[in-house]
Formats: sequence, C-alpha cells, structure tokens
Amino acid sequence: MLVAEGVRKSYGSVEVLSGISLVVMPGQVTCLVGPSGSGKSTFLRCVNHLESIDGGRLAVNGQLVGYREEKGRLHELKEREACRNRASVGMVFQNFNLFQHMSALENIIEAPQRVLKLSKEEAINSARELLAMVGLSTRGDSFPSQLSGGQQQRVAIARALAMKPKLMLFDEATSALDPELVGEVLSAMRALAASGMSMVVVTHEMGFAREAADEMVFMDAGMVVERGSPDQVLDNPQQARTKAFLTKVR
Repeated sequence: MLVAEGVRKSYGSVEVLSGISLVVMPGQVTCLVGPSGSGKSTFLRCVNHLESIDGGRLAVNGQLVGYREEKGRLHELKEREACRNRASVGMVFQNFNLFQHMSALENIIEAPQRVLKLSKEEAINSARELLAMVGLSTRGDSFPSQLSGGQQQRVAIARALAMKPKLMLFDEATSALDPELVGEVLSAMRALAASGMSMVVVTHEMGFAREAADEMVFMDAGMVVERGSPDQVLDNPQQARTKAFLTKVR
C-alpha cells in the first residue's frame, strides 16, 4: 500500500529525513515512534505530498505521490494534479482543522461533493454512517465550538474517511487532547484498524501501538533505527537509542 525508498528531506542545511525506506502492506497498521524532531511528522507530510521530497520516491497503492516519472527522472506535479493524486490518502492532524463555520455534518460532506462529485444526498448518507462509526451519530448538527476536543478529532477522522482513502495517516492525533479525552479517539482508531484500513500512525501512545500495530518503527535523527513487531520493539529492543527512548516514555 505504501512504498518509501530512500526518502530524503532537508530544510536548508538541516537534513530531516536521511533516506527513509519503509513498506506498508494492505490492511497493515504501522506505528512510528521516536523522540520529537526525529522526522516522523515530516515523513507523513511527505507521504501526503504536503511537503516535497529532495530524494528517493514514495508510492501509494502503486502510484507515485506528487510526482510523475519520465525517462527515469521524477517531475513534481502541478498543484491541481497533486491534489487529485492526494485524494487516495487521508490524514488526521494534531489540531483538528475543522471549518468552524460548518456543522460536523457539513465538514464531512464538503470534500466528497466538491472532489468526488457525490450528490448531496449520497454525501449526507455516507457522513451519517461515518458519524455513527465514530460514536457521534447525534452530533451532526453541532458546530466545532459545541464539541469537545475528542469529539472534534473524531469528526476529523470521519471527514478523512469520507474521501474513501486507501491509506490513512495519523499525526499525533491525540497530542492536543486533555488526558481524559484521549481514550475516545484511540477507540475510534482501534475500530478503524480492526476494519482492515491501512494506517501509518505517529504516536507516543505505546499501549495503543502494542495493541493495534502490526509493525512498530523507531525513528531518530531522520533515520529508521529499529523495526519489528510491537512485542519485539517494546519488550526486546536491540538498539541503544530505542532502549533509551523507551526508558523515558514508560
């Protein structure tokens, strides 16, 4: 579902991603963990082509993201083409990014109508199903200001799913929430993982990673340091940097 080959990204003289290679199979949940500044969020933004890459290549479901290849060289797509290209990848951010002047239902139906060209009736029916899936079937008419942080994040998940993505990206989806609200968002993410959705999740929630991930990837200084099953990485880390990080977060 996702193939990253030697992905590099720099900001000025600072190399943030130093040749990331990663494969995510269909239906697989991969959790990226590591210290702040290790490049996890930047990698997700590159997968969704919210950031261009400086080297390597990224493909989702067999299609290059944000680029086309001609005679062995990659050429960046124009923004309109990149947007169409990006539609197969859903992303949920740390801060919910809902349209404040729209209800929860309106937030969810906007893109399917404009981009997927669904009728309003089709979009609303789909949105109501998604709201029910994330436990908010009675809050479709509520505006973001009337919802808790956890509820807003669940609307954001439903909004991303409304585009029928092949791959879902979660960038620290619970980091902006009060502790008592984290559980309801993680529950929605667990249900999504159990449904067979391909997911790449940047998280500090080690309990969630142990329960939901098929593979854990520890990143540090823009590199993949260690990878394996959650039990392997959490209970028997092989690299000193992994051990040091886990000692701090436990």
